[in-house]
Amino acid sequence: MPPEKPHWAHLFREVVTSGLCTGCAACVVACPYDVLDYDGNGGLYRPFHLDDNGGREDCTYGERGCTLCTRACPRFREWEPEVDTYLFGRERLDEEVFGISAEVVLARAADPGVVETGQDGGLVSAILIWALEHDVIDAALVSQLEGDGSTWKAVPGVARTREDVLGAAGSRYTYSANTLAYSEAIATGAERIALVGMSCQASAPPVMAARKAGKVARRFALTIGLLCSKTFDDAVFEELFEARHGLHRKDIVKMNIKGVFQVWMRDGSYHEVPLKEAHAWTREGCKLCPDFAAEHADISAGGIGAFGDWTLAIVRTERGKEIMDRLTEAGAIEVRPSSDDPAAVELLRKLARVSRRRWPEGASGAPRRIPILIR
Repeated sequence: MPPEKPHWAHLFREVVTSGLCTGCAACVVACPYDVLDYDGNGGLYRPFHLDDNGGREDCTYGERGCTLCTRACPRFREWEPEVDTYLFGRERLDEEVFGISAEVVLARAADPGVVETGQDGGLVSAILIWALEHDVIDAALVSQLEGDGSTWKAVPGVARTREDVLGAAGSRYTYSANTLAYSEAIATGAERIALVGMSCQASAPPVMAARKAGKVARRFALTIGLLCSKTFDDAVFEELFEARHGLHRKDIVKMNIKGVFQVWMRDGSYHEVPLKEAHAWTREGCKLCPDFAAEHADISAGGIGAFGDWTLAIVRTERGKEIMDRLTEAGAIEVRPSSDDPAAVELLRKLARVSRRRWPEGASGAPRRIPILIR
């Protein structure tokens, strides 16, 4: 009996309709026949197969042997051990609650302008700016705000310059499948691409590389993962912020989460919205995601510490270490030990453990490895 060649029919059944799909859109980007599309409306954030060539549940190209969509998916079958082994040469240990790492540090941009414009010290912005200006990457896939920003709808975009990076700086907390900007990047000649995205998206490039998913994998030169417990449906603005708190999205200038939603308004006022009030708007694709810490990025980053203008950075791969070292030597970033904020590291462990529990029993790929004692 010939070996199984899993394709869209398997992906549709095992991931897309099972609740495991995060909406990262890696399958859409990897599809060489353009028969996959993406629904980012109405809170779905999911790929779908066009009616032609097999209908919604099957794929004629898959029946003929194409497996690229399953090879690109960072939630399909044994994805975690495969990508761990590819990136690090081994699977994670039980005590490595937030994944395999080389070091954990606090870091921020050295440029005061980048610190001010960026989120939590502007580390991610500083990395992208330096990489673009020093011929390390040609473009970066990022999240931008739609139009003039007044709708606060996050959409995929491409950053090619310092101005592009700073224009995309800041957190949204609604979902943007940044991988979908890939085609725009390569259309302008980009061959070395950085991806900035939530944990689900950050796993896509190494999964593609581990499973030999073609040219798409080879073009990703750097992956920066964002620490993420969940994102919210766009309806949270109208149905929670506006209806309950009178905070109209067109008047919001900045948002952050530090135990609560922190909201700064155009009139200079500041407001806090309890996170528990937003629970009902949790995006479906986040409810079973086991990865808080973007465990397969080159560098994982998030503002979960006591210092609001510093980013907690988890340096994971040799590529990530080289980038951080070069930026430090160039004076583009400032770095301090994570021991300066032990509570941030403990919170990292705690939130990673909570996310690991989400993965359903019986599903392959991400064992629920949750040590009883963490020291």
